[in-house]
Amino acid sequence: VQLVESGGGLVQPGGSLRLSCAGSGFTFSSYVMSWYRQAPGKERELVAYISTTDGRTNYADSVKGRFIISRDNAKNTVYLQMNSLKPEDTAVYYCRRNGIIVYWGQGTQVTVSS
Repeated sequence: VQLVESGGGLVQPGGSLRLSCAGSGFTFSSYVMSWYRQAPGKERELVAYISTTDGRTNYADSVKGRFIISRDNAKNTVYLQMNSLKPEDTAVYYCRRNGIIVYWGQGTQVTVSS
Protein backbone atom coordinates (compact mmCIF):
# COMPACT_ATOMS: atom_id res chain seq x y z
CA VAL A 1 0.00 0.00 0.00
CA GLN A 2 1.28 3.40 -0.91
CA LEU A 3 -0.24 6.86 -0.52
CA VAL A 4 1.51 9.81 -2.16
CA GLU A 5 0.37 13.36 -1.47
CA SER A 6 1.13 16.36 -3.64
CA GLY A 7 0.01 19.94 -4.13
CA GLY A 8 1.22 21.63 -0.98
CA GLY A 9 3.09 24.90 -0.92
CA LEU A 10 3.13 28.51 0.18
CA VAL A 11 -0.01 30.56 -0.38
CA GLN A 12 -1.22 33.96 0.78
CA PRO A 13 -4.20 34.30 3.12
CA GLY A 14 -7.42 34.06 1.13
CA GLY A 15 -5.79 31.92 -1.52
CA SER A 16 -6.49 28.36 -2.65
CA LEU A 17 -4.63 25.09 -3.03
CA ARG A 18 -5.66 21.64 -4.17
CA LEU A 19 -4.02 18.64 -2.57
CA SER A 20 -3.98 15.23 -4.24
CA CYS A 21 -3.34 11.79 -2.80
CA ALA A 22 -2.70 8.91 -5.15
CA GLY A 23 -3.22 5.44 -3.75
CA SER A 24 -1.79 2.17 -4.98
CA GLY A 25 -1.47 -1.41 -3.84
CA PHE A 26 -5.10 -1.78 -2.75
CA THR A 27 -8.64 -1.55 -4.11
CA PHE A 28 -9.02 2.20 -3.76
CA SER A 29 -12.79 2.33 -4.23
CA SER A 30 -13.35 -0.01 -1.27
CA TYR A 31 -11.96 2.30 1.39
CA VAL A 32 -13.04 5.46 3.12
CA MET A 33 -10.34 8.07 2.61
CA SER A 34 -9.46 10.93 4.94
CA TRP A 35 -7.34 14.04 5.15
CA TYR A 36 -5.66 14.96 8.43
CA ARG A 37 -3.36 17.80 9.36
CA GLN A 38 -0.79 18.49 12.02
CA ALA A 39 0.39 21.96 12.92
CA PRO A 40 3.64 22.53 14.84
CA GLY A 41 3.20 21.69 18.50
CA LYS A 42 -0.31 20.35 17.99
CA GLU A 43 -1.88 16.94 17.68
CA ARG A 44 -2.86 15.54 14.32
CA GLU A 45 -6.51 16.33 13.59
CA LEU A 46 -9.13 15.11 11.14
CA VAL A 47 -9.91 17.59 8.38
CA ALA A 48 -12.37 15.63 6.24
CA TYR A 49 -13.33 12.18 5.05
CA ILE A 50 -15.22 10.75 2.11
CA SER A 51 -17.07 7.49 1.80
CA THR A 52 -16.32 4.83 -0.77
CA THR A 53 -18.77 5.18 -3.62
CA ASP A 54 -21.75 7.33 -2.62
CA GLY A 55 -19.64 10.43 -2.01
CA ARG A 56 -20.80 11.16 1.53
CA THR A 57 -18.46 13.61 3.22
CA ASN A 58 -17.77 15.04 6.64
CA TYR A 59 -15.68 18.02 7.68
CA ALA A 60 -14.11 19.51 10.75
CA ASP A 61 -15.98 22.60 11.86
CA SER A 62 -12.87 24.70 11.28
CA VAL A 63 -12.89 24.00 7.53
CA LYS A 64 -16.62 23.66 6.73
CA GLY A 65 -17.62 25.88 3.84
CA ARG A 66 -13.99 26.39 2.77
CA PHE A 67 -12.60 22.92 2.01
CA ILE A 68 -14.01 20.27 -0.30
CA ILE A 69 -12.96 16.63 -0.29
CA SER A 70 -13.57 14.54 -3.39
CA ARG A 71 -12.36 11.34 -4.98
CA ASP A 72 -11.89 9.83 -8.40
CA ASN A 73 -11.95 6.07 -8.01
CA ALA A 74 -10.96 5.58 -11.65
CA LYS A 75 -7.72 7.45 -10.91
CA ASN A 76 -7.27 6.04 -7.38
CA THR A 77 -6.99 9.60 -6.12
CA VAL A 78 -8.54 11.67 -3.36
CA TYR A 79 -8.44 15.45 -3.42
CA LEU A 80 -8.73 18.29 -0.95
CA GLN A 81 -9.69 21.64 -2.45
CA MET A 82 -8.80 24.34 0.06
CA ASN A 83 -10.26 27.80 -0.42
CA SER A 84 -10.18 31.00 1.63
CA LEU A 85 -7.06 29.77 3.36
CA LYS A 86 -6.11 31.23 6.72
CA PRO A 87 -2.77 31.31 8.55
CA GLU A 88 -4.19 28.81 11.03
CA ASP A 89 -4.53 26.28 8.20
CA THR A 90 -0.74 26.06 8.11
CA ALA A 91 0.18 22.43 8.76
CA VAL A 92 1.46 19.23 7.26
CA TYR A 93 -1.47 17.56 5.54
CA TYR A 94 -1.70 13.78 5.49
CA CYS A 95 -3.81 11.41 3.47
CA ARG A 96 -5.10 8.35 5.29
CA ARG A 97 -6.65 5.09 4.16
CA ASN A 98 -9.17 4.00 6.75
CA GLY A 99 -9.92 0.38 7.63
CA ILE A 100 -8.82 -2.35 10.02
CA ILE A 101 -5.26 -1.47 9.05
CA VAL A 102 -4.67 2.24 8.64
CA TYR A 103 -2.13 3.62 6.18
CA TRP A 104 -0.74 7.15 6.01
CA GLY A 105 0.95 9.15 3.31
CA GLN A 106 4.19 10.99 3.91
CA GLY A 107 2.50 14.38 4.21
CA THR A 108 2.67 17.62 2.29
CA GLN A 109 3.42 21.02 3.82
CA VAL A 110 0.87 23.81 3.47
CA THR A 111 1.96 27.26 4.61
CA VAL A 112 -0.44 30.20 4.60
CA SER A 113 1.42 33.44 5.05
CA SER A 114 1.75 36.88 3.55
